[in-house]
Amino acid sequence: MDNIQEFKQRRVALMQQMGVGIAIIPTAPEVARNRDSHYPYRFDSYFYYLTGFKEPEALLVLIAGDVPQSILFCRDKDIEKEIWDGFRFGPEAAKTTFGFDAAFSFKQLDQKLPELISNQPQVFFSLGADVAWDAKVTGWLNEVRGLVRTGMNAPAAMVDVRQLLDQQRLVKTPYEIALMRQSAEIAAVAHNRAMQKTKPGKMEYEVEAEYLHEFARKGAQSPAYTSIVAGGGNACTLHYIANNAELKDGDLVLIDAGCELDGYASDITRTFPVNGKFSGAQKDVYELVLAAQLAAIDTAKPGQHWNAPHEAALEMLAQGFVDLGLCQGTKDEVLETESYRQFYMHRTGHWLGLDVHDAGDYKDQQGQWVPLTAGHVLTVEPGCYIRPAENVPEHFWHIGVRIEDDVLITDKGNEVLTKSAIKTISEIESHMEQAS
Repeated sequence: MDNIQEFKQRRVALMQQMGVGIAIIPTAPEVARNRDSHYPYRFDSYFYYLTGFKEPEALLVLIAGDVPQSILFCRDKDIEKEIWDGFRFGPEAAKTTFGFDAAFSFKQLDQKLPELISNQPQVFFSLGADVAWDAKVTGWLNEVRGLVRTGMNAPAAMVDVRQLLDQQRLVKTPYEIALMRQSAEIAAVAHNRAMQKTKPGKMEYEVEAEYLHEFARKGAQSPAYTSIVAGGGNACTLHYIANNAELKDGDLVLIDAGCELDGYASDITRTFPVNGKFSGAQKDVYELVLAAQLAAIDTAKPGQHWNAPHEAALEMLAQGFVDLGLCQGTKDEVLETESYRQFYMHRTGHWLGLDVHDAGDYKDQQGQWVPLTAGHVLTVEPGCYIRPAENVPEHFWHIGVRIEDDVLITDKGNEVLTKSAIKTISEIESHMEQAS
């Protein structure tokens, strides 16, 4: 495994944060889809971050202290089951391949864990994340407590291991950044393909098939989330996922889609005219959202805090809503009364990484916005969603626009990872005309 040192370093960093104690970190369970099949398996992000191990039925134990140890529990090697379900490492090969100090059969959990937990001062575990694992860990702790007269002491404290890992995951390593660049590039090319294949009369799901094809063709294992292809007024529903309506001449279509490559997500939104040409009202709204996005991206850099891009986008949108006649009063009045929320009701971004809405706090323990630091990756995605209403000019009805890019904070500013996905009006119209 080429990147074995990356995962070992992450485990060492976590154990250094722990000081002394034991961490118990399970992967995600398989989930049945129906009687005789499962949903496509996806590992737990925290577990994978520390192991690089993709098989189900696995658990990581880290023991921090004078003699730190990393121990993997995984499925046994089983040739008969591999005939049906594919390759599995087994404990011996997993130990060597992934650089663990020890590895055991998953079937030995109940035998080994009480012994490993005993005499540790604290347990680091994600209590509340999974009811079944909560019960298992509680059972092991109770077993140790029941043996107190034999000299086995139970841990006195339990700490949420996610609190430590969230901060560790927030700043991406060069290895992670390289993967995210690749994921972003695949998604960007896929968006450009879908845009060029869009025509009046096509169904939303036909356009969805175009970018899914590109994801798979370029080696992405899956979409990073349930994607959106929303034509016309469907774009005014923020989490529209039906993707089953006809795309109509004269409407815009909003596509929010990203792929997952070796666990790492990309997240892009583009909005463009179904027929390849923006109308006057569509152009006005689109140019406003694009200006807001560019202002937000310009603010995403070291020396600024997490909320600065949102504030920059909001200033631009509020003034634009006044200029377009969507909001009444001055920009400051629109911001103070929050009348802009009729057309823009979400924040301008989120952390991005192993999860689409990635680990990491947005405020520190004092309630202050987290400063932006080199290695942070976030989305920047302002929008405008105009539903029919008495106070809205009719030519704006059913226009929904969102523009989203993935942005890496660097020492000197930022890098837009998804810059290959075209987004200016002239680029969009030229790109779509080439397909006609």
